[in-house]
Amino acid sequence: MKIANKIGIIGGGSWATAIVKILQFKSKKINWWVRRQESVDFIYEYKHNPEYLSSVEFNTDLLHISTEIEEIIRKSDILIFVIPAAFIKNTLDSLDPNLLKDRFVISAIKGIIPETNETVSQYFINKFDVPVENFGMIAGPCHAEEVIMDKKSYLTIASENGDLNNLMSELLTSRATKISLSCDIQGIEYSAILKNVYAVAAGVSAGLGLGDNFLSVLTTNAILELRNFLDAINHHKRDVNKSAYLGDIIVTAYSQHSRNRAFGVMIGKGYSISYTKIEMKQVAEGYFAAKAMKEVLENYKVEMPILDTMYNILYNNSSPRRAMMQLGEKLS
Repeated sequence: MKIANKIGIIGGGSWATAIVKILQFKSKKINWWVRRQESVDFIYEYKHNPEYLSSVEFNTDLLHISTEIEEIIRKSDILIFVIPAAFIKNTLDSLDPNLLKDRFVISAIKGIIPETNETVSQYFINKFDVPVENFGMIAGPCHAEEVIMDKKSYLTIASENGDLNNLMSELLTSRATKISLSCDIQGIEYSAILKNVYAVAAGVSAGLGLGDNFLSVLTTNAILELRNFLDAINHHKRDVNKSAYLGDIIVTAYSQHSRNRAFGVMIGKGYSISYTKIEMKQVAEGYFAAKAMKEVLENYKVEMPILDTMYNILYNNSSPRRAMMQLGEKLS
């Protein structure tokens, strides 16, 4: 199957900026939706994103940037969505449901739709009737901050469409990025959602000063908890020790670049949830994911003590220290 490859990027944050940088290695003309006109004007004039990863320099001759999302969609065959899951419905719900017809949709979103508890693939399939064979996703383990520094980075492309997998692999492979392929969309989506919850937990433990021993056991139990959940939702043959699962948990739980870990650190240090949400300049998907996944879990008979603990801290005003000490007694 021949797939046209006029590419559109929907989103103007760190990960969108990094993906644009990778694609420009291929000298591809890129259509780019950015929310604010001031940002569009700045990028054209100074060749940098003024708000995120401002050290990245763009070849603006290869960019068509607009605040008109429908324009960008109509000009593109492949659309890479890179907006926080918490903002998807507000950004996209008003669009014509037929707008994505015959287009390929790639999600680089690591979150869950908080209003409906849908994964991103479920949202696009239910809202826009995107066929599953036209959907794919970009997963980690990877931090945008290291991509733009040309540090060796690893991405996983997941789709049930082998041709789409191969094309996205070709487009995103660069001197510093290595691509793995998968067809486990649902498993990798839920892994990307839960790893944000686990990263918040890692941050809370760091903020409390619980130490590396505790964090290592917390991370080990997180992968076991993830495996039990994924086994419950379907019986896809997967190895959760691979980088798209375990690797993504590790990099998000341990890295200084992780916004979810940073969110948890502030909670562990005693800052209120409301203050932390205001202070964070980027969305911590793990905050929304803890509530959504707690509700999703009602449909499955799986014990997930780390998820339960984070839900109680973030939504039931549980003492972070007391809750983490109680969790520690359950870990092994």
